[in-house]
Amino acid sequence: MAAPTNTIADLSAAMVTAPVPLSNWLVIAPVALCITLGAVLLMMRNSMRLQAQVAIPGLAVLVLLDAALLAKVVAHGPLTMVMGRWLPPFGIAFTVDLFGALMALTAAIAALAGGLYALKDITESGRRYGFFPFLLLLMAGVSGAFLTGDVFNLYVWFEVLLISSFGMLILGSERGQIDGAMKYAVLNLIGTTLFLISVGIVYAVFGTLNMADIAGKVESVRDTAPLMTLSALVLLAFAMKAAAFPVNFWLPASYHTPRIVVSALFAGLLTKVGVYALIRIIVMLLPVEREQLSLLIAATGAATIIIGALGALAQDDIRKLLGYVVISGIGNMLIGIALGTPGGLSGAIFYALHSIVLMTALYLLAGQAAALAGGFSLAGLGGLYRKSSGFAALSFILFVAACGLPPFSGFWPKVILVRASIDVGAWWLAAAILIGGFLLTVVFGRVFLLAYWRPAAAPQAAASIGWQAGLPLAILTALVVAFGILPEQLLDMAQVAANGLIDPTPYLQSVFPDGGMP
Repeated sequence: MAAPTNTIADLSAAMVTAPVPLSNWLVIAPVALCITLGAVLLMMRNSMRLQAQVAIPGLAVLVLLDAALLAKVVAHGPLTMVMGRWLPPFGIAFTVDLFGALMALTAAIAALAGGLYALKDITESGRRYGFFPFLLLLMAGVSGAFLTGDVFNLYVWFEVLLISSFGMLILGSERGQIDGAMKYAVLNLIGTTLFLISVGIVYAVFGTLNMADIAGKVESVRDTAPLMTLSALVLLAFAMKAAAFPVNFWLPASYHTPRIVVSALFAGLLTKVGVYALIRIIVMLLPVEREQLSLLIAATGAATIIIGALGALAQDDIRKLLGYVVISGIGNMLIGIALGTPGGLSGAIFYALHSIVLMTALYLLAGQAAALAGGFSLAGLGGLYRKSSGFAALSFILFVAACGLPPFSGFWPKVILVRASIDVGAWWLAAAILIGGFLLTVVFGRVFLLAYWRPAAAPQAAASIGWQAGLPLAILTALVVAFGILPEQLLDMAQVAANGLIDPTPYLQSVFPDGGMP
């Protein structure tokens, strides 16, 4: 028998019936922009001259959108938008808090700097093979990972950024690039598989993949669900993606093989997405299990710092050296996660923001040094100070920041992490951070002495740096200086972001404003 046709269904229990404020579209605008522009660039694949003319303004708009999103989150707290107007947890939620907004904006700035440098570094062949579409799709995955409120879609955005990163790795199809891409692909495939298994366990345990819903239900299932198994899988999966010891060997074996701008983007963005996901899941959703795993995470972080710094000290190729510097920095963030205190987490967040900017800048710096001196080997470099004193001064600033010395951006997060370690009696963690900083000082002191102060093998004339390299390096270096000299606002935001992870009540209220979690 047919149902009455004049019955009006009440959708208010399952769907958003009120109009969505226009400003709330900022939550998904960064992802939508990157996907749209990536598709447009694919359709323009036969117009190489226009690729950069679309991509660079698009990345600038991405920075503006992320800045507007951060301003809105600072003013109003976490924001949520659910796809298809279905109420959570039925609809796929994009939820952005201060942590996600800070990471998204910083990543967009690094991507814009990389896009500008690509005007110099990516040849006509590289553009023909899709560098700029890959870059936009990479940023779609990175932005989606920072802004999603759904565990499965976090996995999906990881897949998006990984697929685009594979394409960027092999631009040029050289033997070394193929070899590096194979190592990168195999290890990331293993990590992604572990993450997918974790997602399956999450759904089996909670019956939902919405992060806020999981956070609300976790206490009710703690005594019966295999949450420690889940936490261990998540830790292993994201430790691989973040290149933490002892599953870090893939990074220095692959990051030196692609074009230098690709290495810069990978070093600045990809490992930090792994750290972000680990913090989001382990700290916000599984805090008790994080506490139980804290000693393991702390030991892993300390070992990662030291192994990374020692690995950098043993390298002659600047690109491989910087790969180990990336690894060492991951250890500092893991220590903040292990501490789990407001100070520890704010230090980890500050360090992540600093590392995105700094590592992108250091790789671009290495590319320019190789362009000036003819190679990446320290044995062949020399006389860079004579070639360009301004470039040498900029390099010195970035080297000091990488060592964690004042007055630049690397100093403050290390101070916060050392203090947080001492506050809980973990002197050995404070010692690991300080020893790692000392070893990196030796590393970059060696680089500066050999590549800059040592005279070149043959007399060399002064050289100028084109704006395609000078402008992105100037932007990133200015941020490094600003983070160090004027850190108060960023310190405050990192602290608020850390408090929001420890007590995610505002995050949960953004998703379930009436407190009506199923």
